[in-house]
Amino acid sequence: MPAKKMRIEIFNNGDRYTITFEGQVTRDKALRLLDLVELLGGMPTVNPETNSISEISKIEKVRLAAEKNFPVGWFSSKELRAAYEKQFTEPIRLSTAATYLSRLADRGFFSKKGASNKIRYRIVTPISNYQVHER
Repeated sequence: MPAKKMRIEIFNNGDRYTITFEGQVTRDKALRLLDLVELLGGMPTVNPETNSISEISKIEKVRLAAEKNFPVGWFSSKELRAAYEKQFTEPIRLSTAATYLSRLADRGFFSKKGASNKIRYRIVTPISNYQVHER
């Protein structure tokens, strides 16, 4: 199997960081890279306008929960629902989570695959400030 290559570009306040990883790309290694991106300021965890989680819309909370809990790989609306309720300590109906995931997929935040009763989602670009390229 040929070695994989992952490049992450982060644009933050006029600065540009480029991180290149070559070799066997595993979920653990990708999560470590995304932790580094967060440390560099590439992934906000709260709404920058209000500096408060409580004032963020529910669809934005769904996106944040997906970015935090599923930065790499596929997930279902049921898995997202559990992660959302754990992260924000508030309930969300499964139909609401599925609707918001579908809307976010239509907007280009997620890609989706599968039959209508077994749809899986994956983050396309966690934050538009950086891009991930696999070769």
